[in-house]
Amino acid sequence: MKTKLFTTLIACFIITSVFSQTNLNDYKYVIVPKKFDFLKEENQYRINELGKFLFEKQGFITLMEGENYPDDFKQNRCIGLNSNVLKEPGMFKTKLTVILKDCNDQVIYTSQLGESRIKDYSKAYNEALRNAFKSFENINYSYIPNNKNVVTVTKKDVETKNKVAQEIQKLKEEIQSLKEEKVVDVPVKEMKPMESVIEGVSNVLYAQEIENGFQLVDSSPKVVYRIKSTNLDNVFLVENKSAIIYKKGDDWILEFYSKSVLKQETLNIKF
Repeated sequence: MKTKLFTTLIACFIITSVFSQTNLNDYKYVIVPKKFDFLKEENQYRINELGKFLFEKQGFITLMEGENYPDDFKQNRCIGLNSNVLKEPGMFKTKLTVILKDCNDQVIYTSQLGESRIKDYSKAYNEALRNAFKSFENINYSYIPNNKNVVTVTKKDVETKNKVAQEIQKLKEEIQSLKEEKVVDVPVKEMKPMESVIEGVSNVLYAQEIENGFQLVDSSPKVVYRIKSTNLDNVFLVENKSAIIYKKGDDWILEFYSKSVLKQETLNIKF
């Protein structure tokens, strides 16, 4: 009877391990948050840093939350898993569990419970997390691309990408042209009403996110500009106008041509 029970337990363990391995092998990245929920500060006791190290030790490609993500992950967040560490209550032990969730917030893997009897928090969290990660040692993780996580690129996607690339190239050429042009100082009285500025502009413009960019509204509220994002940081194309808006220091600058004269205006934009 005992032998049969033992055999059954071993079989369940093997099936669980194989199932977990298959699931985890579908995912290329693990995202490590800057702060686990049970901590008060980012990377407190260096526990997030340790978690990243332990994932990498098991062969995972790790990304810290908020860093510059790879292009394939930007296009398809479902090839990555979000990690978290949960602390369970205990008077004399520190107990930690590692959780991995997919892009739909479904739990894909839960580690064994890692424990420590050390009283010092820094050492206790370190030991408990290392013990929790021991369950990963039996998984033998290796990323295998899975069709369910692959982004399908359609003809329309390619056409859209090419169109955006052309617009970006055109913008780069216009910016280069603006740099080469001689900037003409315009008297303040001539700039006051500016030919290319929409009437009714308030002192502060508020950015509201829309598809492919933002719309800038005043306090009325009235839409003053619609601006399109570009491949350049803090540089936008103004919709239906031969103008750009870009950040210079702490200011946002509107640049446009009026009667072959390059003009500028500082805008107060709140994103």
